[in-house]
Amino acid sequence: MRAWVGALGGDAGEVAAYQLGWTGDREPGRHGGKLVRAALTLLSARAMGGESEAAAPAAAAMEMVHNLSLLYDDVLDGDTVRRHRASAWQVFGAASATRAADALLVVAFEALADTGADAQVAREASAALLDTLVQLAVGAGLDVLFEQRQWVEMSECLEMISGKTASLFGCSCRLGALYAGADSDVAAGFAAFGHDLGMAFQLVDDLLAIWGDPGVTGKPVHQDLLRRKMSVPVVAALTSATPAGQELARRYALAPGQDPVGECARLAELVEEAGGRRWTQVRVVRHVDAAREWLAQLARRGGSVEAAALGDLGVLCELMVTRAR
Repeated sequence: MRAWVGALGGDAGEVAAYQLGWTGDREPGRHGGKLVRAALTLLSARAMGGESEAAAPAAAAMEMVHNLSLLYDDVLDGDTVRRHRASAWQVFGAASATRAADALLVVAFEALADTGADAQVAREASAALLDTLVQLAVGAGLDVLFEQRQWVEMSECLEMISGKTASLFGCSCRLGALYAGADSDVAAGFAAFGHDLGMAFQLVDDLLAIWGDPGVTGKPVHQDLLRRKMSVPVVAALTSATPAGQELARRYALAPGQDPVGECARLAELVEEAGGRRWTQVRVVRHVDAAREWLAQLARRGGSVEAAALGDLGVLCELMVTRAR
């Protein structure tokens, strides 16, 4: 990643290096994120009996795509903090941040083409990434659109997080399997596992955005409520047909600042009273269980699939439920 990003040079390279946590503070590397998508790519390759090194360029591409999506998201949402420090657009400006995101997109495809893998694998991987980028764009668009609406159906909300987050998890697993020699059917099984894991990951993110510790998450608490985001806990509460849900709907319809007395804290209480927190927690477990079932199906296929390495992927399922950031 350092080699590919370093080749960018100039303003784009500077912004990308900051976004990836390599520059800009006294402890370089501290703010580079969790690298979950890269880990999924490498572990999926190992689970297919391949060498992690063969999938390293694909893992780098997934991490670059994730970070370019964060650059765009922070500009669109106006988020000023990312990973315990000022977001990139705050430091370099919105135009520079979006140009860096565009540059990372090009570099991600270059990374996939530079793997030395079979040409057919590279083509299939590039097609999968292109499809994922479309889904990411749709999910991000829905996320912004929902902020302008006072009512969102749960099916719409789940469609949004499927595109915004789960699609990239699925692609990460698919590419890892492909670069380790998996056929299209087996790679699709890995992708399905990743998709369910990604759904669980985003649902936990939605919970942490309301009830997480900002000292751990690296982002201010209640920002989603302040911006009137239609996250899953909020939509579950709004559609609960409970008194708390009805009060939440009334308060959510007010512009931020019009209901100032303990505004966000009260909104969080209403979401919980209306069952939004509990509904989301149950849905997390449902997706984690589905992800584990995909791993079980892959294990039953035998062949090149390594049961022990599948266990490492299973550890990530547990992490999705218990993580605090």
